[in-house]
Amino acid sequence: MTGSSRQPLDRQTANWQHLLAGARQVGIVGVPPLMVIRHLNQQGLIIHDLDAMLVKADLETVSQLLPRVYCAILRTVVLNGLHLDLDGIVIDVGPGKCDAAFHVAAILEQALEIPVIRTENRDDADFGTPICRSTLPLMEKLIRITEGVKRPEPAPPPPACPPTAGFWGVPPRDFSILELFPDTTHVYGWSRCMENKTPAADRLEAHMNPAVPTVFFAQSFCAKTALARHLAGRHPHALYLDIDVHTGGSAKAKIEAFLELSGAKR
Repeated sequence: MTGSSRQPLDRQTANWQHLLAGARQVGIVGVPPLMVIRHLNQQGLIIHDLDAMLVKADLETVSQLLPRVYCAILRTVVLNGLHLDLDGIVIDVGPGKCDAAFHVAAILEQALEIPVIRTENRDDADFGTPICRSTLPLMEKLIRITEGVKRPEPAPPPPACPPTAGFWGVPPRDFSILELFPDTTHVYGWSRCMENKTPAADRLEAHMNPAVPTVFFAQSFCAKTALARHLAGRHPHALYLDIDVHTGGSAKAKIEAFLELSGAKR
């Protein structure tokens, strides 16, 4: 996996299964292709989602490897990679993640003595988005969506509900922001693409409901901030938020006021 070729998985790392032979624990970044996730499950490997906060360590410790202008999610990926006992990492470096992930793969490859397998998820099978439209609390929605990336098949759909609010964006690093929303919040943006297992589905990511007050969330320094702000500007009742590592009191107050004044919490 050395070099900087952006060739598809089958040409770039044709022996990826061989590289993971004998592995016990594997980290994933983004949403790897379904064929990869299915293989990892069939082999009974423990899968760690490196995008999530898995270790209690100072995020600043990775600053020598990754500058602060990278989003908190990718900095968390590097932090997890350095501290977890992994036998390999599979990272989506295609349009379903971001260009920055490609460079993070190179950094991890140099910093760790394990295979770092670059993939490009261009899957287009439609698995649906019932969790995004369910009655579950928003935090539970995002937990199930992110956990679902580790499995090749979707979980049974929970009951649906009409939306009174919308959350558009990627799963935040700080999930405490999700506690502020009513259970009748529908999920949009890349999080919806995650549930559908099609992270590169740009039309699905850009989908929004103009009839529903929506918070357009962006993780600071993420390339998706451009789309978040663009869509928020077109939405008739939107709040755009750019948040870095943690959600401060000011941001939480803005969300609470927006939801309260829009009548979303009823």
